[in-house]
Amino acid sequence: MEIAEQVEKILAYGRICDHCLGRFFGKRSHGLSNAERGRALRIAREIALHLPHEEVEEGCWICQDLFRGVESQADRVVRALEYIEHRTFLIGTRVPPLVAESEEMVWSDLGLTGPEPLKSEMNREVGKAVSARTGKEVEFTHPDVVVILDLARRDVEVEVTPVFFSGRYTKKERGIPQTRWYCRVCRGKGCERCHGTGKMYQTSVEELIAGPVVAAFSAADAILHASGREDIDARMLGTGRPFVMEVVGPRRRSVDLARLEEEINRAAGGRVGVTLTSWTGRHRVETLKSDKAYKTYRIAVEVDGGVRPDELQSALDRLRGAVIHQRTPQRVVHRRADRIRDRRVIDIEMLGPAGDGVSIEVIGEAGLYVKELVSGDGGRTEPSLAGILGRPARVTSLDVVKVEERGEGDATSSRTTEEDTQQAEERTPPAGPAPGDHGDPEV
Repeated sequence: MEIAEQVEKILAYGRICDHCLGRFFGKRSHGLSNAERGRALRIAREIALHLPHEEVEEGCWICQDLFRGVESQADRVVRALEYIEHRTFLIGTRVPPLVAESEEMVWSDLGLTGPEPLKSEMNREVGKAVSARTGKEVEFTHPDVVVILDLARRDVEVEVTPVFFSGRYTKKERGIPQTRWYCRVCRGKGCERCHGTGKMYQTSVEELIAGPVVAAFSAADAILHASGREDIDARMLGTGRPFVMEVVGPRRRSVDLARLEEEINRAAGGRVGVTLTSWTGRHRVETLKSDKAYKTYRIAVEVDGGVRPDELQSALDRLRGAVIHQRTPQRVVHRRADRIRDRRVIDIEMLGPAGDGVSIEVIGEAGLYVKELVSGDGGRTEPSLAGILGRPARVTSLDVVKVEERGEGDATSSRTTEEDTQQAEERTPPAGPAPGDHGDPEV
């Protein structure tokens, strides 16, 4: 009796289609579509009241007969996805405000407890129609594409889910930033300062990798997410730095990673090299950024007046295992919080002569500023090599030779991962170095 009374009150509002009538009781039974449920409720009422059966006419005051356009909506979706490679999809719906207000008014007035929103039924019905036409599957968690139905405009919007793959890169040429570095004058628009490029540097590790990636996936863009970053004037050697590449708006998804690796390395011309390891997901980006990596550096150091091997060895012994108190270096304080950070030198050793100086290998916690560990940065880093020796010392060249990932060895022998907390925001205008600031924040 309760349902019959509610049906009578709903019909008193005005002409309503079976879809909308059924939706008001959408959670009251299973195995029926809303249209079937609505028709059954209408017929039950007619039987109970000894009324002649009448087929539903056009002119639903709630949905404005939107459900009569399910097939045409499905056709729009199929056309929109025709040239986008995908195996799974998901439909979303943007409902006109008047329609949403109309159905919510009935829910509220009658205190209905089991209605289904119009957008839910539209998503389901159009999804079923698209799946029947294309053979593609609806996926609710991680669809390849999401199609938004704009019912007011009778149009569709396609959101292609990014593709992610992981790997490691090496950088064999100095003077290349890790990611795009927009011009600090024009903020990427192009000006006289940047010769119209919109960038501080001609290219980057990101761009050298992204070019072939965008072409292979027919994508809109490709974004590099790496585990920390090396200075612009430093090389990244050894097994390389772990990274995840996010492919934005890919129209192709089934790409051979081995061939892509070859193409990236060929196009980079030896400036950058990659090893692509596997497909992954956005979760890996979060893990990569939260992982903390001990890093191994090989640096060439010059000391004013020279230094005897035994004197240098004694100084290195004092730094080995020491906790270094580092106030934000002068070269980056213009874009970083000015505070003191404590970082540990895991190991440090002398390798031998290097030009007019000596070569040293340093293994440090993430966020250790290695250049300042040597120079002392005017007293902002304590202890430092220069401070122990009692005379100026400086890094003349620097290479990162090892970055480990979580699970590689233990904290004692193989320096398990520590996160580099000094991530720069090169990608976002107007980031960029001050005059004379060649370094990026890892070291």
